[in-house]
Amino acid sequence: MRKVANFFELPSGELPEELSEILLKGAGGFRLERIISEGQCSPPDFWYDQEEAEWVLLLEGAARLEFESPSELVQLAPGDAILIAPHRRHRVAWTDTGQKTLWLAVFFTPEA
Repeated sequence: MRKVANFFELPSGELPEELSEILLKGAGGFRLERIISEGQCSPPDFWYDQEEAEWVLLLEGAARLEFESPSELVQLAPGDAILIAPHRRHRVAWTDTGQKTLWLAVFFTPEA
């Protein structure tokens, strides 16, 4: 019998650190992740610089992403999605401390 998982079922209690779960993996570096934040953000002066593209959808909560060169701060609310190109340096500048923030992230290698 298959076990049904509820994507919106969140862990109870406070999260000491961001929780990232790989839901699916596929060819070409494809990866689907569920990420749960609760006030966590990137360390000062830390920037993600990824080989793959990332499409992220914010489902619950609130967050701000910061991009480097050109500098840009993007506020995300439920339903907001953004595509981050490979090597577009970015960081999580803020997530809501009063509730859990639920993300769906898709990592993939874009076609040439």
